[in-house]
Amino acid sequence: MKRISLIVPCLNEEEAIPAFKQEIDRVFKECLEGYAPELIFVDDGSTDRSLEMIKKMAEHSPEVKFISFSRNFGKEAAIYAGLEAATGDYAAVMDVDLQDPPSLLPDMLKAIEKEGYDCAGTRRVTRQGEPLLRSFFARAFYKTIHQISDTRIVDGARDYKLMTRPVLEALLSLKEYNRFSKGLYEWVGFRTKWFEYENVERVAGETKWSFFKLFLYSIEGIVAFSTAPLALASIMGVLLSFISFLSIIILTVRELIWPHSAYGWTSLVCVFCMMGGIVLLCLGILGQYLAKTYTEVKKRPIYIARERSIKPFN
Repeated sequence: MKRISLIVPCLNEEEAIPAFKQEIDRVFKECLEGYAPELIFVDDGSTDRSLEMIKKMAEHSPEVKFISFSRNFGKEAAIYAGLEAATGDYAAVMDVDLQDPPSLLPDMLKAIEKEGYDCAGTRRVTRQGEPLLRSFFARAFYKTIHQISDTRIVDGARDYKLMTRPVLEALLSLKEYNRFSKGLYEWVGFRTKWFEYENVERVAGETKWSFFKLFLYSIEGIVAFSTAPLALASIMGVLLSFISFLSIIILTVRELIWPHSAYGWTSLVCVFCMMGGIVLLCLGILGQYLAKTYTEVKKRPIYIARERSIKPFN
């Protein structure tokens, strides 16, 4: 019997865990006969009863496994830990809040086994229910990353992706500390079939992704998969140097023709402020790349497990 490993990151999701387990059981019983689930819950430093509930489920359901982090390391670390521990023939990353519909699993599996794909990915075609500001910036991010990166990240792509063992092992071979899974999925390649679905509301609880966290995450993706911001900083520097040189020539000629005409304290202050802002922007861009390099060269582990019921498979 083939096994499907489901990696489920959890952060304070005690309300959603029972509903998720119930839905997974239903899908495997009704639509995936002949396949056994392996549920790998990754507790990302929860402060509620999430880990306690997972342990209780594991006592009665042998397919339930868990990894509990020593602190909150983030969803990317949780995804990596789950993939590292997966023993199934196939593996999928899923959100416990059921915004990643388990009902899609049979069609995703069919795409791999019957149609010859290596992966089956999912993307949301609507963002109904999300704040308008968040939706606007999300779409702006995908448009931007398409323009400045060679890695093509599908608009609305989710982390929810069913993959074969070769794809999983390719992802695990990427040991970088600063991870952006949506980009890593595309970077490793392989044939992927995309399944579209409309936005699904959380079954329980509240999202842990604030607008500010999503903004920082988008910067993480841009820095990880494009050096265009560095080129932009250089272009701005060259352009402003040319403008400054041209302005010096114009003002010098003007002073020679009309003595004592080169006044303008207010405009000069505005120019200095603009120049200072651009310089700080360029330093900030450079600082982002330097900071990522700094964290990578320290070679710290991606996560630290406080307790676990399953060892790394690889």
